[in-house]
Amino acid sequence: MVPLLVIRPEPGCSATVEAARAERIDAHGFPLFAIAPRSWQAPAPGTHDALLLGSANALRHAGRALSTVQHLPVYAVGEATAQAARAAGFTVIATGSGGLQSLFALLQDGHRHLLRLAGEERVPLTLPKGVTLDERVVYASEALPLPQAMADLMRSPAVVAVHSAEAARHLSAQCVTHGIRRAPLRIAALAPRIAAAAGDGWGEVATAALPSDAALLALARQMCQDPGPPGRNR
Repeated sequence: MVPLLVIRPEPGCSATVEAARAERIDAHGFPLFAIAPRSWQAPAPGTHDALLLGSANALRHAGRALSTVQHLPVYAVGEATAQAARAAGFTVIATGSGGLQSLFALLQDGHRHLLRLAGEERVPLTLPKGVTLDERVVYASEALPLPQAMADLMRSPAVVAVHSAEAARHLSAQCVTHGIRRAPLRIAALAPRIAAAAGDGWGEVATAALPSDAALLALARQMCQDPGPPGRNR
């Protein structure tokens, strides 16, 4: 089995590594990003019906202003974000499983003016008719240099789990900086737009069946156990 390298920020990195090792995957965590808060202005009271959350990072880093929107019901992108919202005192009324865009199909009557707390790097959304969306950037991912231990592992066949397009681009750039060949390396991407951002030259770029950590780990386990022919893309 080839190793799995996880590069998402903490605390997600450790959580993914722990889950992967529970599946008997040889996983190693190397966060290539650190999450930092961004100052933001809370909206005027009564201007929104519900809160749209695509990441638990929005809750971890929104700061004191988060209390001003705590009365809003939450639409959460997945169960991990929903759990973080409940722990922060929010009421979660819908939890998605197919990305943030799919949450619009779950909107309840009366929820037409939404507030999205997000990071600087975020997925663009297409709004249904009659729905408005205000966005507040409350955190950002700051790129970190490639650790030497990870660079050493990447000089042999390995699978890299990539959770964002920003991470895919940064990983590609770090390979150039460190003179690392991509051909022996394979990418397990959380979503198609992330796979596209990874670019060319990898031994394989594969996409999880669903945009969830569980689906990504299922893909990664398969890739680690069955490397397949170099250059195959799917």
